Amino acid sequence: TYVHTWQGWIYLATVIDCYSRAVVGWAVADHMRTELVVDAIEMAARNITIPKGAIFHSDRGSQYMSHEYRRTLKKLGLRSSVGRTGVCWDNALAESFNASLKNEMVNRTVFPTKAHARDAIVRYVELYYNRQRIHSALGYKTPYEILSGRTDNTLAA
Repeated sequence: TYVHTWQGWIYLATVIDCYSRAVVGWAVADHMRTELVVDAIEMAARNITIPKGAIFHSDRGSQYMSHEYRRTLKKLGLRSSVGRTGVCWDNALAESFNASLKNEMVNRTVFPTKAHARDAIVRYVELYYNRQRIHSALGYKTPYEILSGRTDNTLAA
C-alpha cells in the first residue's frame, strides 16, 4: 500500500501469516520496485521458520511477476499463488490489513517527512497491530498471542 507525506509517497509491502494474522515481514521505501517486496519476504524468513513449500499469495502487481521475485521464492522454498486480475477479495487478508492501517493511523495523521511516516508505520505494525490489536477471527486475541501458543514455531507465509 502507499502513504502520502509532504515529501512525496512511500510504499509498504507486508508479509502476513494467515494463521495468526501477524505481520511477520514488512518493508518501506520510496519506490514500488521488486526489491521492496523481496525485502519484506526476506524479513519474514529471518523472523520466522517458513516451512518448505509454503504458499506466498499476492496480487498480480509487476513486482510479483518479476524474475527477481520468483528467484527469491525459489531460494526460500516457497510456492507462488496470485489472485485474479481486479478481484480484491482474492487477497483479502492484505487488503484488510491495509484498510486497518489507513483507518486507524494513516488517515488520522499528517506526515511532514517520509521518515515520520516510516516510524509511525513501524510503531503501528510492531507495537500495536501485532501485539495489542485484537481480532475477532482469532477469538479476540492478538496475533502475538496466537504466535506464542504455537508449539512448532513454523508459520505459513
